[in-house]
Amino acid sequence: MKFENVCIESLAVALPDEIWTSAQIEESLRPLYERLKLPVGRLELMTGIRERRMWPAGTRPSDASAAAGKAVLAKSSLSAETIELFIHAAVSRDMLEPATASFAHRKIGLPGSAQIFDVSNACLGFLNALTVAAGLIESGQIRCAMIVSGENGRPLVEQTLRTLLDRPLTRNEIKPYFANLTIGSGAVGAIVCHRSLVTGRAHRLLGGVARAATEHSELCQGDTHGAEALAMQTDSEQLLVAGVKLASKTWRDFMMEQGEDFARFICHQVGSTHRRKLYETLGLELAKDFSTFETLGNTGSVALPATLAAAIEAGAVHDGDRVGLLGIGSGLNCLMLALEW
Repeated sequence: MKFENVCIESLAVALPDEIWTSAQIEESLRPLYERLKLPVGRLELMTGIRERRMWPAGTRPSDASAAAGKAVLAKSSLSAETIELFIHAAVSRDMLEPATASFAHRKIGLPGSAQIFDVSNACLGFLNALTVAAGLIESGQIRCAMIVSGENGRPLVEQTLRTLLDRPLTRNEIKPYFANLTIGSGAVGAIVCHRSLVTGRAHRLLGGVARAATEHSELCQGDTHGAEALAMQTDSEQLLVAGVKLASKTWRDFMMEQGEDFARFICHQVGSTHRRKLYETLGLELAKDFSTFETLGNTGSVALPATLAAAIEAGAVHDGDRVGLLGIGSGLNCLMLALEW
């Protein structure tokens, strides 16, 4: 896919105030650690994640998305009335029906003339929504869209802690739950528009490629667990192997379309092991990476765009830089996009 006239006009993040350190999580699991004789500190050592953030109990995904939507409008030179398409792109949802976009749309105060819907594709939802909006802009059907994602990891982590403490699990039996403890919360919003609406420098979305390997769809599966809880089990080792293999195939296609001249790479934020293996396999310079997993954990669909926003804020992305957005999500799916900042 290639785009000529699509720009990210503004990008903003909303983060919770409540911080959960890996040390605190392990302390809450002290009975499990003592029973199985697990070494304290293994969570941070294996993942590189020192802490993650959580929304207050009872926060709806639409609340988080609305906070990011309001933040991105405050940064934008465009008004709410300009928005013709609104997409909520998170894993987290308020409920099965109606679309979470409905609640976030109302809370942000967007116009009734905007088309709204949810896009859900594990950790790739936000990137997928970017391509949907970009296609509509490029074809002339709309000129401006807002994409938001609000992930609430608290119900999953809390349910995982209960499961690990209440059930007499063995060392092997706790492995599918380990990835859950890396999850954090956050929200991100972007306004995407036709370049003719941009005042100042146009940050162009150039295009990208996507690949799927759905034979691995069973490696990471999440669902509801009762009324207010979530459950997820992950074969982390096999997911890493299969994910990096898919990324390698996608990267070859991506290079053929977009070339190799990138000043910075922003990847989906899983942890230190995943980052190291991915960069080694693709033959990329680790110095071109920018990461947030150390302090935010894995925030699902929010992770990659929020890290892009952090890199821009930190001055790690400069005007004119070509940035590679490398997304991998359970399913398995891979989407790589090129951005000219």
